[in-house]
Amino acid sequence: MHPSSLLRLPAAATRLLLAALLCASIGQTAIAQEAFEWSGPFLARLAQVDRQTPGHLGVYVKDMQTGISVSYHGEEPWYLASTVKVPVAIAVMRRIEQDELTLDSPVALLASDYVDGAGPTNSHAPGKALSVRFLLDQMLIHSDNTASDMLIRLVGIEQVNAVAQELAPEGLGPITSLADVRRLIYGELHPAARQLSGRDFLALRQQPNDAGRLALLPRLLGVERRALASISLNEAYERYYATPFNSGTLKAYGDLLSALDAGTALGPASTEYLLSVMRRVETGRQRIKAGLPPGTGFAHKTGTQRARICDAGLVDQPDSDSALSTRLVIVACVRGVASAAQAERALRGTGEAVTAAGLIRR
Repeated sequence: MHPSSLLRLPAAATRLLLAALLCASIGQTAIAQEAFEWSGPFLARLAQVDRQTPGHLGVYVKDMQTGISVSYHGEEPWYLASTVKVPVAIAVMRRIEQDELTLDSPVALLASDYVDGAGPTNSHAPGKALSVRFLLDQMLIHSDNTASDMLIRLVGIEQVNAVAQELAPEGLGPITSLADVRRLIYGELHPAARQLSGRDFLALRQQPNDAGRLALLPRLLGVERRALASISLNEAYERYYATPFNSGTLKAYGDLLSALDAGTALGPASTEYLLSVMRRVETGRQRIKAGLPPGTGFAHKTGTQRARICDAGLVDQPDSDSALSTRLVIVACVRGVASAAQAERALRGTGEAVTAAGLIRR
C-alpha cells in the first residue's frame, strides 16, 4: 500500500481492523474482510494510473452502504476548482427550503456578474432577469461561472462557506466567487488586480495566449508593464494554488458529498432535485464516468483550471435487498498536468479502477 494511502472504516475508525482480527463481532469481521478484499488491488490500480500520469493523482472513495472509505493522497490539500459550486447549490436550495426563494425566482444579471468561462449566461445583456432554476442548471450542468457568481451574490458568500464548514468542518479552505479567483491569480502579478471587472476578465480571456494577457493586464490596471511582478502567468497560478482558497482535502469534499447523500445537507425533495441536476452534467464526459459501466448513474460536478482538473460525485448503487439505493462517493483530482487529455485519462482510469474493484453493484 502506498505510504500516503489510507483505509478508513466506520465507527471506531482507527481500531476497526484490529478489533476484527481480535474476535470482533461477525458484522465487523465481514466489513473488515470486504475492505481487505478490494482495497489493496484498488490502491494498486490507482498507483499504476498515477505512475502513467505526468502529474499527480489524488482519489477518495467511500461506500455509503458499509461506510468503508479508501484514500489515495486524499488527505492532502488539492485545488478543487469548480467542484466548489456544489456547496453554492446547497446554500441556494436551503434558501428555497426556507421559503425565501423559489426555483422560479428572478435574478437580475448585473454588469459586475460577468466572468469568463463556459455557459450561455454571458450572452445576456445586463439587466436580464434569469430564474434560479436556469442559473442552477447553468452552474452545475455547464459549469457557468457567471451563473455561479449570480447565485453567490444571491445567497451571500458567507452562507456558502457556512455550508462548507458545517458539512466538512475539517479540510475545506475558504470558498470565493469565481471573479475573485481571477482577481487573486492576477493579484500575484499586481495588487491593483483586485479592481478588475467582469468585462476585464472577458477581455483577458479573449487574448490568444499568455503573452497577450500580460500585455493587456497593465493597460487594464493603468500601470506600466514593468510594474508587474516578473513572473509568468503559470507561476501566478501556482502561487495562487498555494493559498487555501477554493482548496481542500479530497476526504473533506467526500464528507460534504456524504452529507448530501445521507440527507443531512438538505431535505429529501431538495436532495433529489439537486442530484437530478448533477446527473445531467455535460462537462467531463471523458473523466470518471467514462470508466464506469455504461448506464451507471453518476451525480457529479467537474472542476477545470490551469494544470488542475477534478471530478467528484455520487454513483447510484441499487440495493439488492430492497427498493432503496445507496451511493458510492468518488472524489478525484489531478495536478501538474499540462494536457487536459492526459488528466482526463487519469480520471477515467480512476473510474476503471472503481469498476475493476467490484465496487459498483449491478
